[in-house]
Amino acid sequence: MKKFFVILAAAAMAINVSAQKTITLTKEISGADEIITNFWDNTNAPHSNFETRDEKINNSMHFSQTSQTDFYIYKADPAKATGQGIVVLPGGGYSKVCIAHEGFAIAQYFQSIGISAVVVKYRLPNHGNKIVPLEDAQAALNYMRTEGKKWGVDPNQVGICGSSAGGHLAAYTSTFTPDETKPNFSILFYPVITGTTWATHQNTFEYLLGKNRTHNEQEYYSLENRVTPTTPPTILLLSDDDLTVPPISSILYYEALKANGVPATMHIYPSGGHGWCGHDEFKYSEQYKDALSDWLKIQSKNAKK
Repeated sequence: MKKFFVILAAAAMAINVSAQKTITLTKEISGADEIITNFWDNTNAPHSNFETRDEKINNSMHFSQTSQTDFYIYKADPAKATGQGIVVLPGGGYSKVCIAHEGFAIAQYFQSIGISAVVVKYRLPNHGNKIVPLEDAQAALNYMRTEGKKWGVDPNQVGICGSSAGGHLAAYTSTFTPDETKPNFSILFYPVITGTTWATHQNTFEYLLGKNRTHNEQEYYSLENRVTPTTPPTILLLSDDDLTVPPISSILYYEALKANGVPATMHIYPSGGHGWCGHDEFKYSEQYKDALSDWLKIQSKNAKK
């Protein structure tokens, strides 16, 4: 798997030099086969996050202050393509988009097992503009279903994957999207699910809903409360010793899925903490990849019945 940590100041990247600077990483840095730069931004998307500052990125490839949506595309080798496609949503507490491991690295893993992927640099909610990241994720699903046909992607086998706050966004998309356009399956790495104070990452909800969010609003976006029988089949992958997002958050979602008759699988690894998606040095890296690969094969088989 390609190494991502480079000194960004010395690396080539495309920067839109205008009143408000935006940043798109190059194919060399991302490893992507194709990049859709500025799918839309705050001037032409359905909603704005009202971000007026320049976009930023640090040496760990954490974007912040995002105002432009970019898609990084990883196409499966036609010789081993499964027909599946996955939209990948990196985490970052809705204050950053941590795109290296939770985006590029996991997309390259999917690509290696015959699954095309689109990594989304999404617009952040900027303290309360909650619809904005959702519409970026939904746009990426639609893009994968329409354009992905050219790469051998079956529109009925398009799933979504997210880590941490990206996991909240993936589950948000899986529960708030109309049934006819929902993802066909969901992959959630240590997701933020609930807004319940003792079981969540509070900063995620603060950036999503704002500092003045009400209890009712927080409950409405606690996604264990939004599950229905049409929520897509889901796999949850997490660590028992995660102190950033308590495992109970995923357990609440799993219980809601099972209560609604939705196929769900959950793997809780003994250690690893938080943020290990895409890191090969994670102790249980091979185990989670094997479990995920097997689960994806089941989803593909079920889709073809």
